[in-house]
Amino acid sequence: MDRTIHGAAPATLTPTPVHDIGLLLLRLVVGLSMAAHGTMKLFGWFGGPGLPATGKGFTAAGYPAGEAMAVLSGLSETLGGLGLALGLLTPLAGAALIGVFVNILDVRGLSAYFPPQGVEMETVLFAAAVTLTLTGPGRLSADHFLPVLRESRARHALLAVVAGVVAGLVVFFVRD
Repeated sequence: MDRTIHGAAPATLTPTPVHDIGLLLLRLVVGLSMAAHGTMKLFGWFGGPGLPATGKGFTAAGYPAGEAMAVLSGLSETLGGLGLALGLLTPLAGAALIGVFVNILDVRGLSAYFPPQGVEMETVLFAAAVTLTLTGPGRLSADHFLPVLRESRARHALLAVVAGVVAGLVVFFVRD
């Protein structure tokens, strides 16, 4: 079947070096930002509150076992962010971050999009994590050397997004 429009050839999605550099830049910025945010929760790095204060924040937000939830969130952000930055097990890293963002958006609320109470930054980071999970990390990544992730990219990507949303919702429903 001819899929040309007005005589033009169909567009191809062949990755280019520029495409891979763009994905690398996005992975590094989003992944390292999330990893840093996770270490703020876990260790108090970068001026963060640390685990006891973060645990109290989770308890105040209605989560049972606030400190355990803080560990879960901090590890998800740190390991998911590092995985995303390296392009290592990108579907799993993306799923971890997606689950975190489902809860971030719930806790922050969706009543305002812009500052001071808005969620625009969280929404952008969430969209970037989902996008990288769906598109893959590109050829400048650790995953590029893992044949199983190269060969069935779409299936792993969709499963990761669903797993991240489901995991996020499970934690969401545990909340008071």
